[in-house]
Amino acid sequence: MDVHDVKLTISAVAAAQYPTDGRPEIAFLGRSNVGKSSLINKLIKRKAMARTSSVPGKTQTLNFYDLDSRLFFVDVPGYGYAKVSKAARAKFATMIETYLTTRQPLHGAVLLVDSRHDPTADDISMYQYLKYYQIKTLVVATKIDKTPKSKRLHVVKQITKRMDLNQTDVVIPFSAVTGEGYDATWSWLEQTAGVEGSLK
Repeated sequence: MDVHDVKLTISAVAAAQYPTDGRPEIAFLGRSNVGKSSLINKLIKRKAMARTSSVPGKTQTLNFYDLDSRLFFVDVPGYGYAKVSKAARAKFATMIETYLTTRQPLHGAVLLVDSRHDPTADDISMYQYLKYYQIKTLVVATKIDKTPKSKRLHVVKQITKRMDLNQTDVVIPFSAVTGEGYDATWSWLEQTAGVEGSLK
């Protein structure tokens, strides 16, 4: 089923600004320029609801997208962009940590990695962090359309190995261009958020 109504509820910088209705939330995390906005827009079938910053690392708010008054997608600031000042990185690292470790409606996290490259130290650290706090995690390998089909299974195996994924977490190859991985990603989202069959 299509998502009919999507709106940006709040761009939050502090816990006091988070929505208070208790609806399930899924966080989307990844390095700057990994394709988070493209992934979110593809999932909700909107061209520009989630906007890509013209300056990598500039977005420093938690953006809460309300889907049909049933579920929130939470777009988390990208990490790993060196030109952002240390002070700014520390500030939104604290904001992200507070959200991930204290937010009760958070049902799971989608961690994006670029399928064209090996996972970075930041990617691996973020996965380990999510596992430490026992947050259900889906790893999405973005931009998979740029990899020949004959090599995609190898890409998935390499990401799984390098990130040391546990037995309950999976890697889904995804393309915002072709839609590959759309159904599999939505299946995980619906099951994890407890909204099966109601949104995609």
